Amino acid sequence: MAHKITVPDLRARKTQGPKIAMVTAYDATMAKLLEAGGADVLLVGDSLGMVVQGLSNTLPVTLDEMCYHGRAVARAAVRAHVMGDLPFMSYQASPERAVESAGKLLKEGGCESVKLEGGRDFAEHVRRITAASIPVMAHIGLTPQSVHAMGGFKVQGRGAEAAERLLEDAKILEQAGAFGLLLEGIPSELGARITASVSIPTVGIGAGPDCDGQVLVCYDFLGMYPDLRPRFVKRFAEVGDAIVDATRAYVAEVQGGAFPTEAHSFGSGAKAELTGNRPVIGSLPPGYGPASGE
Repeated sequence: MAHKITVPDLRARKTQGPKIAMVTAYDATMAKLLEAGGADVLLVGDSLGMVVQGLSNTLPVTLDEMCYHGRAVARAAVRAHVMGDLPFMSYQASPERAVESAGKLLKEGGCESVKLEGGRDFAEHVRRITAASIPVMAHIGLTPQSVHAMGGFKVQGRGAEAAERLLEDAKILEQAGAFGLLLEGIPSELGARITASVSIPTVGIGAGPDCDGQVLVCYDFLGMYPDLRPRFVKRFAEVGDAIVDATRAYVAEVQGGAFPTEAHSFGSGAKAELTGNRPVIGSLPPGYGPASGE
């Protein structure tokens, strides 16, 4: 049985390593494949509003939608830690509302921790959530739920005053009980300073190489958006091209009559059964297991 990655395990990575490899996941199939590839944390991000629902930002995503996708990911995750985003206006109104929403993500969404955007203004929210025994990762820098206040998706923490404020935010959130910090869209030097200044692990996205871990949207590093190339993303595959090519081959064979063949058809015998239509979530084809053997 694979060892389940817990919050204490993630905290220990700060000093013991290795760095935390976090990726987003929104459904059971992708979660199983990403875990098989060795991902430490599966983040059920409110980014699903943009990459799954086709929205221009994350603001319309609801807590119920987060719970729906969280349950799907949690069903598939055996080893990886499952973290869920608290969506816009599910926590901002009050610490009490924050506790209720975080509890719902664990109770109904299958998540094992939550992530919350915002700096010092939400320290009490973090404190109250952690007091309810719910682990919190704080998220500072470029916070997508503040897209309108920021005037778009822009790098944050440039300039001495802005950098010092983010550094202070990080320390305040650590003191409030956050077990980790997600640093997004900040200068590399600031990412290194924050990482060195706190005793909890930092996970970066566009925050430089010195963070204690990294996170990417799964569709981004898989190359599923041919026209979208953020500076902070490295494409590790071109899955989008592969999907298009496979679909073209399928369409050509269907329209040309080459598919299906007898091998893909059923006979008229009484014992003919529809088998293998879907594997159970826990199974994978040969060769898809974790390379580490865990």
